Amino acid sequence: MTDFQPSSVEPHPDEVAAMSYRVWSYKQGEAVSLTIHLGDRLGLYRVLDGIGPVTPADLAERTGLHPRWLLEWCRGQAAAGLLDSVDGEVFELLPPAAAVLAREEASLAFAAGAFGAPPPPEVVDGIADAFETGLGLTYDQLGPACAHRTERMLGPWARLRLVPLIIPALDGVAERLRAGATVVDVGCGAGLALEVMAAAFPESRFHGYDPSHNAIHLARQRMAAAGLHNVALHALGGEDLPAEPTFDFVLTFDCLHDMTHPERVVRAIRRSVRPDGTWLIKDIRSSPSFAENRRNPMLAMLYGFSIQSCLSSAMSHPEGAGLGTLGLDPVTAEALVRAHGFGTFRVHDFEDPANLYYEVRV
Repeated sequence: MTDFQPSSVEPHPDEVAAMSYRVWSYKQGEAVSLTIHLGDRLGLYRVLDGIGPVTPADLAERTGLHPRWLLEWCRGQAAAGLLDSVDGEVFELLPPAAAVLAREEASLAFAAGAFGAPPPPEVVDGIADAFETGLGLTYDQLGPACAHRTERMLGPWARLRLVPLIIPALDGVAERLRAGATVVDVGCGAGLALEVMAAAFPESRFHGYDPSHNAIHLARQRMAAAGLHNVALHALGGEDLPAEPTFDFVLTFDCLHDMTHPERVVRAIRRSVRPDGTWLIKDIRSSPSFAENRRNPMLAMLYGFSIQSCLSSAMSHPEGAGLGTLGLDPVTAEALVRAHGFGTFRVHDFEDPANLYYEVRV
């Protein structure tokens, strides 16, 4: 490696100040992220929703939490523009903020579930090591919280739009589900999509495949709590699907880009889907062009997600494909499925700000 000589050109102080502000604003975001996690974890946003202006003492009476800690939290939330306050003594969660921070069951905009606790040191160390070894961490190695956080981050669209909007847009799928179909969710995670579909279509039989034991454990708890008996869960990867045509409907939601060998899973899906079956892919809204992706104001966050989880998972075995969070754009997805025997590829845009949906058939 050649010796590096720093530039002798002195940057303008205003440029340095602007860059310093940008860097410290990311540190502020990190700090605020923790307070959002605490507000969600402690149920503070849900308590604040709809009760109007309150003092920290009022909030302490309602929650049983310590008023001094609540004062600091409320002032921090007001400083971040999440709570409304004029004097730093009285605070209110206004309806737009409630939709994003409190209303998990009813709002497509709910986002507080994405704010988990910081990763433990061993996970950060493992990711740092990956830059040297090339081998990332599997989802299970990322810890039990990873599956839970992923479910809550992706949950609103599965809970509120999958059955009433997305499935009816697929040719003939809703009718087959009502009549009784065999369905598999590959990369099912904690099973929210399975729960929603199994409750809506009791005549159908659902299977969930996921190699993450943490995720399957959460999914089993979910199905038991919901009293659903038409769901079978398998701690297996998509490569392990049946070798013969079995399924009328296949889903892969936000997971193909996480897989070490997505082409193997695509081949397995091609074998296991019935000739008249449908495969629905949901994946991150992206372009093969970095310049196009730069239009997304959340692009840096997506690359951060990739390093923390998606790319890590996709590189967790030798010769992993390494697609990462933004790696399955429509061009790449269509080429992948057509290369393995699928003839129909249709893009659906349901105005999901994070994802596109691909309807695939033989």
